[in-house]
Amino acid sequence: MAKSNASGLLTSLDSLFTTQEQRDAAKRDVVLDLPLDQIGDFPNHPFKVRQDDAMMEMMESVQLHGVLVPGLVRQLADGSYQMVSGHRRKLASRLAGLDTLPCIVRDLTDDEAIIVMVDSNLQREKVLPSEKAFAYRMKLEAMRRQGKRTDLTSTPVVEKLKGKDALSSAIIGKAAGDSYEQVRRYIRLTYLLPEILAMVDDSKIAFRPAVELSYLAEKEQRILYDAMGHADCTPSLAQAIKMKSFSREGKLSETVIRSIMAEEKPNQKEQFRIPKERISKYFKPGTPARTMEDTIIKALDYYRKRQREIER
Repeated sequence: MAKSNASGLLTSLDSLFTTQEQRDAAKRDVVLDLPLDQIGDFPNHPFKVRQDDAMMEMMESVQLHGVLVPGLVRQLADGSYQMVSGHRRKLASRLAGLDTLPCIVRDLTDDEAIIVMVDSNLQREKVLPSEKAFAYRMKLEAMRRQGKRTDLTSTPVVEKLKGKDALSSAIIGKAAGDSYEQVRRYIRLTYLLPEILAMVDDSKIAFRPAVELSYLAEKEQRILYDAMGHADCTPSLAQAIKMKSFSREGKLSETVIRSIMAEEKPNQKEQFRIPKERISKYFKPGTPARTMEDTIIKALDYYRKRQREIER
């Protein structure tokens, strides 16, 4: 009874990673307790399962209340099971010392399993750009095999939606609320070197410049990666577009890449700052910062003039 009350008062963390449709289906389907060792991971699963603080919270939830929302698996030809939705619940259960996981066994084709896997995992609160990129690409390829529209990567990154393309946008991006253009941008990220894509995940490279850089050839990206490390900076959107243009013309050499990276960006211009407490004694309380700045410039101009007179 206590467990029932707890489940009514506490929302299990793993319930955040399922769709309402899955939760409704779970009420109708038979739930089996399957040995963890018999549940294999989904091949090329794009979503990382980390032992972070959120996982520790999920483990504690499992220890206290059990797994409140069953995982979803499909049975393979050899009799084993393949996880479709519930990789984090599986790890949390193992960390909690459990040997089994409550699961719904559903008959799914390869492509149906991919689509369910992607849509359920996109419900997570935090999804990395690389995770969403490969998830969208996997779903797109599954839809291609099912005969859906697949022209999301064959046209320029941003193009006005027309006709059935808008429907494709709704199908691909509705799980995460992304537009047609944004879905295509994410898919482009899958063409980045793993090292550069990791920089996108770590917020070291902004999303839009990364999309433009995905059009560079692998060799060009490797040169750029080395150049970024040497210059200790990353390309702006304007610089990324410039590199893409040179690449299309076959002129993006190492010299050109390093030359572009050496350009000073507006947000990289060195600024000289004086702590306000060091100059506030020279001004009346409430003096606007712009007035202080103008006064300091005038004082410096006068000082330079006096210095020149002394030197004569």
